[in-house]
Amino acid sequence: MATGTPDHKDAIRLYARLGYASRGIVYLLVGGLAALAVFGQGGQTEGSRGALERLLAAPFGKVLLGLIALGLLGYAMWRSIQAIKDTDGHGTDAKGVAIRTGLSISAITHTLLAFYAASLIFRLGASSDSGGSQGTVSWLFEQPFGRYLVAAVGACIIGAGVAHCIKGAKAKFDKHFAMPNATKRWAYPVCRFGLIIRGVVFLIVGGFFMIAAYHVNANEAGGTEEVFSFLRDQAFGQWLLAFVALGLFAFGAYSVLAAVYRRINPDL
Repeated sequence: MATGTPDHKDAIRLYARLGYASRGIVYLLVGGLAALAVFGQGGQTEGSRGALERLLAAPFGKVLLGLIALGLLGYAMWRSIQAIKDTDGHGTDAKGVAIRTGLSISAITHTLLAFYAASLIFRLGASSDSGGSQGTVSWLFEQPFGRYLVAAVGACIIGAGVAHCIKGAKAKFDKHFAMPNATKRWAYPVCRFGLIIRGVVFLIVGGFFMIAAYHVNANEAGGTEEVFSFLRDQAFGQWLLAFVALGLFAFGAYSVLAAVYRRINPDL
């Protein structure tokens, strides 16, 4: 019998929505700062960690970072539930296992990002150069079969990039959204664009990991910030950079929309 008393599922839904919103804010910052840099308005091309560091200079920066850290932990929690409980019905075939593995990896990476955000509150700004992709790759190289571990991570990132591109191109997120048709007309193009561009960024990052594995050189790995630098060095680099910056901003908007409209049904 339904009651009006909140239960643990309500708490999970609320925490998951806070997580989607926090991820959205991070990407809005990343894309927005990069777009401002392209147009000479004082922004910087930075990855997630750099964007979080910039928040320290904002009014109530520590409070904002604390809320984002809490939200990112919520997102990691929800990703873990999705992977373990298979709340979206991906199944146990090869494709389903691959998707659920990707969800688990997402839970880990967002947990690390949450702890990084929390560390900034107490350390008043740690350099993003001390960790990130190159730090992860350096650690992996120190493990047994480290070169192959780095290549495997690169392959997983490339797989995630392909999945994002397909999800955006085919609007596969539609089955998880409960959004009014009037909102869909403007929101869905934004969501599709954001997902595809984030997928392209993942493809490039995965390529960096594969190159680092081939040369056994952690310095050749990279994340979003290195993708920005790579694009800037290409022909029509400023235009490419602007296009990707706007795409990541759109992905941030997609995440914020997911915080409001996504169906969240924890199967516990």
